Amino acid sequence: MDFQNRDGVRFNRGSGISASEANVDRRDRLKRLAMETIDLAKDPYFMKNHLGSFECKLCLTLHTNEGSYLAHTQGKKHQINLQRRAAKESRENMNMQPLPGADNTSKVQIRHIAMKIGRPGYKVTKVRDPVTLQSGLLFQIYYPDIATNVKPKHRFMSSFEQHVEAPSKYFQYILFAGEPYETIAFKIQALEVDMSAEKFWSYWDVDSKTFHLQFFFKATSFKDLPN
Repeated sequence: MDFQNRDGVRFNRGSGISASEANVDRRDRLKRLAMETIDLAKDPYFMKNHLGSFECKLCLTLHTNEGSYLAHTQGKKHQINLQRRAAKESRENMNMQPLPGADNTSKVQIRHIAMKIGRPGYKVTKVRDPVTLQSGLLFQIYYPDIATNVKPKHRFMSSFEQHVEAPSKYFQYILFAGEPYETIAFKIQALEVDMSAEKFWSYWDVDSKTFHLQFFFKATSFKDLPN
């Protein structure tokens, strides 16, 4: 019987396959398996962000396409995190079980999971200190339907922390988050920010539901960056 030309049969002809080729082959097989068994519409950890890439909310990873995300779901990291989440929820459920002889009429703790409602509106303005001539930016982010008792947050992120674009030493990002809105990010120059109290301030206007953030760079002007 001729086994050589049968589908799925691979012969080692002396050189073998490299470790990188084996990893690529494994990821392709996992991707095909995931595409046959996983419905992304029902995956609670799958999210498309404002940059057009895909995120795993469980593992906090970024993926350029759905296939990459599906392959990730079959990987060791995702599977371990799924087990940890299941164990955590199991412990929480056990803690919520009434003790024998206890008053079963007591209130049961209910977990609320906020559903994302899209990106907030925003306005970005270039500003300049008239005395020091420092350049800066003013961000105004609008959260008309922000959750009760939630205050928006922000943080700076290095270009090397993200996996959506090729990292560059010339740029950094500033992120804004406020449930139930999606987190948004702005790409700015990687200049040192003046963190002194008179140059860096933020304000959450509860009445207008607008988050203000203004800061100045220590440099007096924006740099000319390479193309």
